Amino acid sequence: MSEKRLDCLGEACPVPLVKTQKQMEKLSIGDLLIVEIDHSCAMKNVPEWARKEGHNVEIEEVDDGQWEVFIEKTK
Repeated sequence: MSEKRLDCLGEACPVPLVKTQKQMEKLSIGDLLIVEIDHSCAMKNVPEWARKEGHNVEIEEVDDGQWEVFIEKTK
């Protein structure tokens, strides 16, 4: 299992979602992608997309208005 970070700070939708989708394609099952987000629209879209795809998602607010979305690739 590997862990990869994706810095999407300062980027608005749909950029974080597109970057997340591309990065998830490169990962193996069981790998973890940590997406750093500070845009509320992306904060809604990225976890929603990942859950719809069937991946495990955890969200942690690391600062006021800044989150880390942990996405574990499940398939």
